Amino acid sequence: MVKPAPRRVTIVDVARHAQVSTTAVSKVLRNAYGASPAMRAKVQQAMTELGYRPHAAARGLRGQTYTIGVMLPELRNLFFADILDGITAQLGDTDYQVLLAPGCNGEKAEARVIDAMIDRSMDGLVLIAPVSARSRLNEVARTVPTVVVGRHGSSPAYDTVTDDDIAGAALVVDHLVSLGHRRIAHIEHHETDRVRLAEMPNAQRARGYRDAMIAHGLEDEIDIASTSYTHDGGHLGARQLLDRPRRPTAIFAGADVVALGALEAVAEAGLTVPGDISVASYDNSALASFGPISLTSVDQDGRQMGVDAARLLVDRITDRQRRTAQVTLSPTLVVRRTTAAVEAAQ
Repeated sequence: MVKPAPRRVTIVDVARHAQVSTTAVSKVLRNAYGASPAMRAKVQQAMTELGYRPHAAARGLRGQTYTIGVMLPELRNLFFADILDGITAQLGDTDYQVLLAPGCNGEKAEARVIDAMIDRSMDGLVLIAPVSARSRLNEVARTVPTVVVGRHGSSPAYDTVTDDDIAGAALVVDHLVSLGHRRIAHIEHHETDRVRLAEMPNAQRARGYRDAMIAHGLEDEIDIASTSYTHDGGHLGARQLLDRPRRPTAIFAGADVVALGALEAVAEAGLTVPGDISVASYDNSALASFGPISLTSVDQDGRQMGVDAARLLVDRITDRQRRTAQVTLSPTLVVRRTTAAVEAAQ
C-alpha cells in the first residue's frame, strides 16, 4: 500500500506552534510593518522547526512571490554566467530567489519563456540580450518590472544595463594596430532584423570595428565574416577569412565563444596563434583566462552588469513609478598570449 504524501505545513500550523495569530505569521512572511523583532524571531523559529516553506502561488495572491526570472539567450556562453553571478550576489541578502531559463536566441522561444515567468507571478524579470521587438519588451515591462541587459537604446518602461560596445571594439583595433597589424578582420553575428539591429551588442561591436579601422586609415582593409555568436559561427567565419586571397594577420572575434571556434579553424589550417595570426575577442569570460587558451579579450565586467541589473530591478519593484535608468559600463582590454606583433604573424 502506497503511503499518502505528507501534508504540507501551513501558516496555521506555524501560528499554533509559535502561539501567535495567523495575521502575525503573515506579517512576518510579507516583511510587513507591525511585526516586532521578537515576534519575527519566534515565527521564524517555528517555521524552521516545522520545516515550513511559503507557497509561492499563495504569496503571489498576496502581492509578491519573491522570485526573479532571468532569461538567458543560451546556457553555453560562459559570459552569461558572469552576469548571473552578479545578480545572485546582489540578491544574496534579500528574500528573492532567482529562477532562470534559456531564450534559445529566438523570438518564439523567448516569448514562451517570458510568458511563463509572467504567468507564475514573478516579481521582476532580467532579460539578457533579448531578441524580441522593442514593442514587445515595452509590453512586458508594463506588466512586470523589467531590466534589459546587453541591449542598447532607452525605454520609458524598462531599465537597461549595457557595455560601451563601440569603445570596446575600438580597444581591440587600437591594440592590434599598435602591434603593426593592418589586415584586421572581424567575425560578427548576422542580424536579420534591421529595426532591432542598432540596439544589439553585436551590431555595436561591428560598428566600433569599422569606425576604428577608418580612424586608423585602414578603411580599405575592413573585412567582415558575418556568421553567428557561437563556436560553429567562429569556426565558419575564420575559415572564410583564412580562404581570402590575402588572409588577415589578425582576427577580432565578436565574443569569446566565437574566438574558440576561430582558434580551432586556425589550427586546422596548419597555422599558429599568434605566430601566424593574432586572435582577440570580447567578454573576458572564464574561458579567456584559461591558461592553455590565454585569449586577449575585452572585459565588459559581466558580474558588475548583473549587480547593477539586480539593484535596478529591486528598486523598480519597490517603486514602479520612478524614472527609468540606463547604466553603461566602460570596458577594458585584457592582453594575453593570442596577440603579438605583426612581424611574428607573417
